[in-house]
Amino acid sequence: MAFDVDRERGSGALAEITVTPLVDVMLVLLIIFMITAPMLHHGIEVALPKADAAPIPVRHDDPLVLSVNRAGLIYLRGEPVHPARLVERLSPMLRGRAEQTVFLKGDRDVPYGKVVEVLDLLHRGGIVQVGIVTDLPEAPRSRP
Repeated sequence: MAFDVDRERGSGALAEITVTPLVDVMLVLLIIFMITAPMLHHGIEVALPKADAAPIPVRHDDPLVLSVNRAGLIYLRGEPVHPARLVERLSPMLRGRAEQTVFLKGDRDVPYGKVVEVLDLLHRGGIVQVGIVTDLPEAPRSRP
């Protein structure tokens, strides 16, 4: 019982905190954060090509990700960028960073020439440390 009435002294409420509502709120917040955390994905969704290559070690918490989607549009950290302004936008971002690598995610259905154009733009702008992002190939299934 939440209230203990002491009729002799006239005090109305017991001086204890009920923690059940606090625990309920905490559990609801935990569930909300567990559901929304995977949705905080940076960048745009591209279907990456498969390659069996060793991963590049990432030393920085927030890598610069450049994406080319199926339509050939270029995105820098999820925001569209015109090819003529790409190096202009990337250069200030790279200046104060210890990690100078730009990661390029190209959709597997984008023409090869478009990815080469982006690489050429980066190279002409003095950005030569570029990592190509791929997915690992699926392991072959063994027959039972």
